[in-house]
Amino acid sequence: MLQEQSVNVPIESPGSAVKHMINEFLTFRLGNEEYGIEILKVQEIRGYDSVTQIANAPDFIKGVVNLRGIIVPILDMRIKFRLDRVEYNQFTVVIILNVAGRVMGIVVDGVSDVIELEANQVRPAPEFGAVIDTEYITGLGTVAERMLILIDIEKLMSNSDMGLLERSVG
Repeated sequence: MLQEQSVNVPIESPGSAVKHMINEFLTFRLGNEEYGIEILKVQEIRGYDSVTQIANAPDFIKGVVNLRGIIVPILDMRIKFRLDRVEYNQFTVVIILNVAGRVMGIVVDGVSDVIELEANQVRPAPEFGAVIDTEYITGLGTVAERMLILIDIEKLMSNSDMGLLERSVG
């Protein structure tokens, strides 16, 4: 089980208004792309196991599992993001998330690592207009030659087509 990790915010000098925001992300793969989600939303990482299918559920909801007495919906992110054919293998994992008080799992091709990104390593997501919904993409992170698509998992799960979280009115 992953432990919550503290976020270090070093201050340049006493009284200085310049602060470096450091965020930690769990990185995972879907196809050829690498994604990142805020580490504080991650409860644990498990190998993919069989799920109980739910009738009339959207195709990206694989089903549910019983996780120590909690019924957890399992979503396949490749199907959700309309990526290539989904193949489950020994690297396929489920990231168990705690998002807005709800526990859910997402199926990904594999987990890479936990990385720290400073504010200057994150660029805004490009605007595609109505062609591509980028509402749940918080930005693009760069580490050396790697480009990470940073996901706001709370926004994604509260998206109207997901219906897994109540949308906050505001």
